[in-house]
Amino acid sequence: MIDRDLFPVDPWRLVETRYPHTDPGVSETLLGLGNGYLGLRGNHIEGRIAHEHGTFINGLHETWTIRHAEQAYGFAEVGQTIVNAPDAKVMRVYVDDEPLSFDEADIREYRRSLDFRTGVLERDVLWETPSGKRVRIRDERIVSFEERHLAVLRLEVTVENADAPVTISCQLINRQDGEDVYGGVPVMPGATRRGTSFDPRKAERFGDRVLQPAEFWQEEQRAALSYRVTNSGMSVAVAADHLIETGNEYTARRLVEQDIAKNVFRVQAKAGVPTRVTKVVSYHTSRGVPPRELIDRCRRTLDRAAVEGVEAQFAKQAAWLTAYWERSDVRIAGHDDLQQATRWCLFQIAQASARADGAGVSAKGVSGSGYGGHYFWDTEIYVLPFLTYTSPQFARNALRCRVHMLPAARRRATQLNEDGVLFPWRTINGEEASAYYAAGTAQYHINADVSYALGKYVRATGDDDFLYRDGVDIAVETARMWATLGFWRSSDEGDTFHIHGVTGPDEYTTVVNDNLFTNVMARYNLRLAARVVREMAEDAPEAYDAAVERLRIDTAEVEQWERAADALFIPFSPTLGIHPQDSLFLEREVWDLPATPAEQRPLLLHFHPLVIYRFQVLKQADVVLALFLQGNHFTEAEKLADFEYYDPLTTGDSTLSAVVQSILAAEVGYQDLAHEYFEKAIYVDLGDLHHNASDGVHVASAGGVWTALVSGFGGMRDHDGELSFDPRLPVDWPELSYPLQWQGSRLQVTLTAGELLVEVRAGDPVEFSVRGVPHVATVAAPARVPLAHQGPVIPGRPQFGSQARREDGTILAPTVPTTSAIPIVGFVAD
Repeated sequence: MIDRDLFPVDPWRLVETRYPHTDPGVSETLLGLGNGYLGLRGNHIEGRIAHEHGTFINGLHETWTIRHAEQAYGFAEVGQTIVNAPDAKVMRVYVDDEPLSFDEADIREYRRSLDFRTGVLERDVLWETPSGKRVRIRDERIVSFEERHLAVLRLEVTVENADAPVTISCQLINRQDGEDVYGGVPVMPGATRRGTSFDPRKAERFGDRVLQPAEFWQEEQRAALSYRVTNSGMSVAVAADHLIETGNEYTARRLVEQDIAKNVFRVQAKAGVPTRVTKVVSYHTSRGVPPRELIDRCRRTLDRAAVEGVEAQFAKQAAWLTAYWERSDVRIAGHDDLQQATRWCLFQIAQASARADGAGVSAKGVSGSGYGGHYFWDTEIYVLPFLTYTSPQFARNALRCRVHMLPAARRRATQLNEDGVLFPWRTINGEEASAYYAAGTAQYHINADVSYALGKYVRATGDDDFLYRDGVDIAVETARMWATLGFWRSSDEGDTFHIHGVTGPDEYTTVVNDNLFTNVMARYNLRLAARVVREMAEDAPEAYDAAVERLRIDTAEVEQWERAADALFIPFSPTLGIHPQDSLFLEREVWDLPATPAEQRPLLLHFHPLVIYRFQVLKQADVVLALFLQGNHFTEAEKLADFEYYDPLTTGDSTLSAVVQSILAAEVGYQDLAHEYFEKAIYVDLGDLHHNASDGVHVASAGGVWTALVSGFGGMRDHDGELSFDPRLPVDWPELSYPLQWQGSRLQVTLTAGELLVEVRAGDPVEFSVRGVPHVATVAAPARVPLAHQGPVIPGRPQFGSQARREDGTILAPTVPTTSAIPIVGFVAD
């Protein structure tokens, strides 16, 4: 699944052994750097050929009017797209006034590596010029985890076999609005980056100027540019210091204009005498602060870095990552290839979230412009579990992003005639940015997903302070939305509560009634809100009184939530023994996925939505995801039956799917299949399996890899606040080991074929169960639990039977939609 000649196995690094001439975009993503606030794509410092010269800042965006072909009340009106911030990566090298350009240069040696322990991206190149001069170029860069607004780039050039004039041109460039060397002609919103083919996963582009110039200047070797974003009103500033160290003679020149600043060093290089230029860069952004104030903030950041020194920044980066891996590293014994991929995924989560600091974690983090830089529900379901159990402060910060969105979510709920809040399906600034409501706004389940992440965070950390001050607002307001969205039906069997006109996680089935995932998660949401309010009334009366006054809570609505939760309709087919995905799902025809040509995948790029909506075919796990998140509400037999029915219908066209399929496959006994899905998940980007890694990291999939390891193969669950394990270690894995934080205690869990070891490294004793048997581990007394087996084993994979039937007994015959060649007869005008 990955080119091992290009990316050889190394458990702690991703090493690139040759320049990728055919498609540099994937390498730009895989070797990009970020800290959750600032992201630098893995572009080469020469600043020339690239898929996307990208510098992205979390939340820095432009807005634009969504033009619907046919407008209707409540449609999203304003789109949001991440802005490509001014590019500070460029440090161009000229020898004998000839530029280094990889499309033409004679490169004799090439090696680039990203070290997960130090956070340093390094490159070592030997270039032979047309005149025979051998030039050794080494460069390295970091985006600091400790200093949120800081990046450091360092370049060393040595002409090994001759004297030669060397020029190093360091630049700050506004590529967002530039042309030619500034990054290509911008295209209009809705168009894709390359060509005119349709792909909704790509970002919109702009035809008008986005970054309006503000203050720009140079002082000695410091340069600064600043801008205001045209429509969103945001502001951004970048400033850079330039330090040169060499035994060669040199001169320095500089130039600054509104869209470019140059600090150029002209060196009379002696053979074997290196020249090193270090570029220390600071970025600041704001929703309301003037650009001049941001330049002052950049000055202060650079002044502080200058006092500490460049080496101190590299040392702090390594120290930060040492602590990160101590609380995050999942170790897979005997499989360095999987170990490398796992650590790359976990490193990407740090790069997407560590210094987001309340700004949220977008689908691509700060690694690319894919999905327009939007935040989705992916964060709460796939990323926050990892953060909750390893870096809870990061999880708290991500949840605060949803707190900040509450005012906009209240407005959105009102617009859709509901009480409480309705969180947007995709957004940057809190407003709904999805123009396609059927697969966007209709995904009401995002309310429950956010509340689920809140409940999981509080359950694992014991952070009642956050719950009582901020989290209660999320729980209460989301529950209110469900109470008005749903409705009651009475029958001889009793009253039931239903939710109609929604879309679940499976975007190939939209605007349906009683989607199982939505109903199951809404039930959790309603119960969470009721429990939180009742607990606050008893345990935190002052916080309760404040919440009652702020949110106008009354006991009658709390009782209403509990009644609705208890009566929520959960679809089930006694005839087939499965849970229908929605009320009409089983009436549809079945799509024959094995007979679908590879060139027609993913389906969304080759078939009209209406065609897809008529079939039983899934973009991603839907019922199966509910079986995992709310597994304590389903029996083992139900999980097996549901998995065997839905797995053959699931395309995996979404990168969110494989991790969940892996987890459930492991739980119900399809252990080989679980491993197959795990490899699909872990190599989503490293192997470019969905052919869009060039647009940025699939952060949710990376987060799901951790869940697949810990909850899938490790068998960890925490239903109802109780920590439990039911392991499923693959037969060829000698050992799986991972740390956890649970209610203030630090654990190390180690799994082998015959034993589960739980050690408490710090904190109070921890109670847990293994396959229903209770245990306790303490600092002084680790718990060693013998294991007789690793769960049931079912060979192969589920298949959709040729005699599969509907509930009414009619046979289901899987088919693939085809287009006929019937000629169209028309009239010739006179």
